[in-house]
Amino acid sequence: MKTVPVQDAVGMVLCHDLTQIIPGQFKGPAFRKGHILQQEDIARLLDMGKEHIYVWDMNEGLLHEDTAALRIAQAAAGKGVRLSTPREGKIELIAEYDGLLKIDVEGLYAVNAEQIVFASLHTHQRVTAGKILAGTRIIPLVIEEGRIEQVEEVCRRHQPILQVLPFQSLDVGVITTGSEVYHGRIQDRFGPIVMKKLEDLGCRVLGQTFVSDRAELIKDAVHAFLEQGATLITVTGGMSVDPDDVTPSGIRACGGRVVTYGAPMLPGAMFMLAYLGDVPVLGLPGCVMYHQTSIFDVMLPRILAGEEITREDIVRLAHGGLCVNCSACRYPDCGFGKGA
Repeated sequence: MKTVPVQDAVGMVLCHDLTQIIPGQFKGPAFRKGHILQQEDIARLLDMGKEHIYVWDMNEGLLHEDTAALRIAQAAAGKGVRLSTPREGKIELIAEYDGLLKIDVEGLYAVNAEQIVFASLHTHQRVTAGKILAGTRIIPLVIEEGRIEQVEEVCRRHQPILQVLPFQSLDVGVITTGSEVYHGRIQDRFGPIVMKKLEDLGCRVLGQTFVSDRAELIKDAVHAFLEQGATLITVTGGMSVDPDDVTPSGIRACGGRVVTYGAPMLPGAMFMLAYLGDVPVLGLPGCVMYHQTSIFDVMLPRILAGEEITREDIVRLAHGGLCVNCSACRYPDCGFGKGA
């Protein structure tokens, strides 16, 4: 690569995109890498403030910014990720389908060496097909190939740096507790909210069972859904500490393994998670009914992506576990539940 005055560049080949910015009207490449400069281009280049430009004079062992970005992106991308074409030295990594974004955060940090930029969304968030997940580029116009080979080696050790896990379609049993609902004193508002969120993510609801506030009835309802082939069970209501809130006792009475009763998330502190074999049982607190976004929206995509949630996963929710109740909720495009 060498620099020449624009007046002397006619017939030469540009080695990078040249960006033009017209405030309020346009921002983008006025000339693309590889463009052969013509006499009529000179005036526009001068209008852009370009009195000197870079043209090709490449040496062996150097990579152009487009080639370098492509190699980084190819090394980092896992399943469910496609790459854009290079644009002004940058490549975007894009979701191929709906699913859960998974990022090896330590690997991401390691990729960002000097002169290398790789920026991503938060890990553990629900993404849709076509969503931009990350972008990468180098800072200079050219870089030593050995630097990119080092990045590729980092990516091999952490392969993949990012991927999209597809959602599984689970068969779900919905259990609604509460004597006031069971006896018809009030209308159930909890079940419809939970079932809509399940169905929106492709799950099939086997049915909804109403039970009074008795631990043995909750246990019987859970086992009945297991016999129907449920691969996920939700139990709503009765998750607080009042004497009649016996849902945690009912879930424990089923046997299995309790991961947590309580989570460092607001809303969602009284959440419960247990496993009966490989079937997750979720105890959902009342906040799921009253808040547009809660711990249910954070944990459900991870479960549907096939993750087995651990106690460590629950503890890590503390960082980013506070919802600030924006006037217009933009979840999942926020930090709630993204502490990794």
